[in-house]
Amino acid sequence: MEGAAVAEGLWGLADHHEKLGEIGKSIKCLEAICQSQISFLPLVEVKSRVRVSALLLRYSHNVNHAKSHLERSLLLLKSIPSSFDLKFRTYSLLSHCYHLLAAFHPQRNLLLKALELSSSVSQDVSAHLWSCNFNSQLANAFIIQADFPSSLSALESGFLSASHICFPELQMFFTASMLHVHIMQWTDDYSVEKAVQRCDEIWQTISSDKTERCPGLFFYNEMLHVFYRLRLCDYKNAQHHVDRLDQAMNAHSHKMEETQQLLDELASLNHSLSRYDLPSRERSALSSRQSQLQDRVNALSPSSTAGNSLEPTYFGNADRAWTEMLLLSPSPIDGQWLPKNAIYALVHLMVVISGRPKGLFKECSKRIESGLQIIQDELIKLGITDEVRETDLRHTAIWMSGVYLMLQMQFLENRVALELTRSDYVEAEEALVEMKNWFTRFPTILQASECVIEMLRGQYSHCVGCYNEAAFHCIEATKLTESKSMQATCQAFAAVSYLAIGDAESSSKALDLIGPLYGMTNTLSGVREEASILFAYGLLLMKQQDLQEARNRLAKGLQIAHSHMGNLQLVSQYLTLLGNLALSLHDTVQAREILRSSLTLAKKLSDIPTQLWVLSIFTALYQQLGDKGSEMENEEHRRKKWDELQSRLAEARGSISHIELVEKARIETHQVNAEEQSVVVASGQASLDIPESVGVEGPSAALSSSMLVGLDSGKRWGKRRLL
Repeated sequence: MEGAAVAEGLWGLADHHEKLGEIGKSIKCLEAICQSQISFLPLVEVKSRVRVSALLLRYSHNVNHAKSHLERSLLLLKSIPSSFDLKFRTYSLLSHCYHLLAAFHPQRNLLLKALELSSSVSQDVSAHLWSCNFNSQLANAFIIQADFPSSLSALESGFLSASHICFPELQMFFTASMLHVHIMQWTDDYSVEKAVQRCDEIWQTISSDKTERCPGLFFYNEMLHVFYRLRLCDYKNAQHHVDRLDQAMNAHSHKMEETQQLLDELASLNHSLSRYDLPSRERSALSSRQSQLQDRVNALSPSSTAGNSLEPTYFGNADRAWTEMLLLSPSPIDGQWLPKNAIYALVHLMVVISGRPKGLFKECSKRIESGLQIIQDELIKLGITDEVRETDLRHTAIWMSGVYLMLQMQFLENRVALELTRSDYVEAEEALVEMKNWFTRFPTILQASECVIEMLRGQYSHCVGCYNEAAFHCIEATKLTESKSMQATCQAFAAVSYLAIGDAESSSKALDLIGPLYGMTNTLSGVREEASILFAYGLLLMKQQDLQEARNRLAKGLQIAHSHMGNLQLVSQYLTLLGNLALSLHDTVQAREILRSSLTLAKKLSDIPTQLWVLSIFTALYQQLGDKGSEMENEEHRRKKWDELQSRLAEARGSISHIELVEKARIETHQVNAEEQSVVVASGQASLDIPESVGVEGPSAALSSSMLVGLDSGKRWGKRRLL
């Protein structure tokens, strides 16, 4: 009896200190029970240890300390026959600790035991919810190990548990997660398409009031549809989902701003009402206003804020309010895919990816700036300043750091692409150097970015006329990826650079690259690679004077670039080649029409090299027609553009970064020791391709490099000058 009274007193005191924000004192009160000489019941000690662990996970970065308490709790719970919810909670928190510490094998074994227990108890709502929780965590553990079939199996089990309790939001969560896994592995188009259709069917079963209560589910589902459409180069249908995401982001942002204003006013009112000398009439008026504000906040807030969630929603970020979260489902699940700001940044990125091929550079530049600002703010919160390297990161910061660092590289990659397209070579240099610097500081987390950086170095080198160096970097890029499609694209780029050199030896090297590539177009995953190969192959055929065959190949490539990719620069370059072919075949009428279209597009994009290319062909056209006046006028315009290009090239070549970027050498990085690397690699690969868990949301794991790097490989054609 004495022990029970002491425990109740210490628990009450811990509550008091936690409300005051004195977390250290609250933890000391609870740990006093664990360390006391008084004999407490095992259940009392377990509850105290579990609560200490939850506080440590929410308010500190001491994962090992939390893990020790939870492992001790599980030992004590073996002697307690019931208390299943407490056992499940302990399993879930301990699994979360293992995940944060990259102890994935122990985590998987623990989750299998937890699922075995959940299936052996009475199958009520609570048991099914815990089964959803554990299956979600288990699916993510399998993803980390690239075991996609096992991950899909775990997600299917979670879907069945959600179906048993008629929980459509949870069903949608698991269905969307399965789509995400299918997109990651992409064994065949049919399986992914079926997963998309299943998502659409389940989404239709959720009422609008429920979707408003879990806005993260909308963002997750729509983003997956964008990923799917971009993978297919279906930019037209992808745009519809991008527009919906952008509108939802703006609406949600305004709603959260309104909510924050209400919360600030409510906090001020609460402070005023705490005064003892407040006149009764004024107190009554303030109380009435307080009630109105609280009702308004409740109406705006997700349902999860009304009750207690199973676990802390943010690990080590207790200052983050629910206004900073995009929930996938209501209480008591509260799972997230990514934090709100990461999703906002991703929406900006999707707008850039869909808009840049169309030449919407002003809007894209604005979105790149917005996205980079969001990321910079979040990196500072994670302690990533100018001097920090990946070996300086806390284990618990690696996960979210990976998310934002990968997103940052995507934005910078698009900036390089945009600036190269509009012939701003110095700006492209700066963005590419920034990518290089981030990679040297975080080489393991950003390992997948090395291939992209090498490819961009090749494209930059080609743009400034360093064709040998361009081919070198593109070939090096092929050695840094296992993706056959990416390798094919890089090899096609290298072939174009070899053809630009023009001598017999380089043309032979181009042939050696293009011949095998053309034979494997049907085995590649998408039309992007086919478009790049057809361009290089058509250019080679032109060099070999096989004009009719070149026209056939280039016409097919143009159709892909126009109908599927919507990339104006690539369309312009294809048209230029076809216009040149028409002139070589003495079809001056067709040549003039084609070249005019190409020049219009090149001007829209401020693509000076392509403009010069077209103007040079126009000069030959007017010579063939004997139109001396038009020839002289065209030539004067061409010289002006030539002078402008040479000025830009001279500025770029005079930059301190130029030699560093075109140099035939890979990037040197700081070597981490084996122990450091194992932790960072595991963390970097774990990636939140699906949420860590349903119900236990700590730091979101990094987006997988495979998802982010492969997100927009189709845009790469817009980054280069082909001749």
